[in-house]
Amino acid sequence: MDFISVSQQLAIGMITTIELFLLTLILSLPLGLGVAFCRMSKNGLVRGITKIYISIMRGTPLMLQLLVVYFGPYLIFGITISSSYRFPAALIAFVINYAAYFAEIYRGGIESMEVGQYEAAQVLGFSKTQTFFKIILPQVIKRILPSITNEIITLVKDTSLAYAIAVTEMFTLAKQIAASEATMMPYFVAGVFYYIFNFIVAFGMEKVEEKFGYYTNK
Repeated sequence: MDFISVSQQLAIGMITTIELFLLTLILSLPLGLGVAFCRMSKNGLVRGITKIYISIMRGTPLMLQLLVVYFGPYLIFGITISSSYRFPAALIAFVINYAAYFAEIYRGGIESMEVGQYEAAQVLGFSKTQTFFKIILPQVIKRILPSITNEIITLVKDTSLAYAIAVTEMFTLAKQIAASEATMMPYFVAGVFYYIFNFIVAFGMEKVEEKFGYYTNK
């Protein structure tokens, strides 16, 4: 088998991998910000529950979380699951996992901001919401972009874990083809794809950092 023929066979899996990556990113980034607010809440109960959630998500393997989300409805509630639930289950597991990591990154960035900026904004008549979204958040994003970039690159590679619940993503197909054809070519093609995908992501995030260069202290 040559590179092109294997790539054609892996095409559907590549599309699924990209879909899982993009949807996870789109959903987990804003969810992570919401979780960060809960983590910093003055309400002890909300803060405590959020800390437990983050601790569980960060302290247990993502593969285990995938299995729990997929098989949980049947094993816990007796709800019949079908193959069509595999992708949604993978997406749910990825979103709640990455939201926890993004939440801690957001929290670190928000708490690193000087109190004086909040006080100055209040003197100028800004509301708390205006202060956060117009003054604080752009600076926070600039500070946390390197950490966010690292997580996004990790996400690209983590999508391969969806094979644990038989989601037809690229790594799953690569394993199947390699086993049936007794060749390493599918793994080589998959490796090239992940490398190119990560290169594009890293390049894109570098451009985003340049856009936020306005907020860099010089």
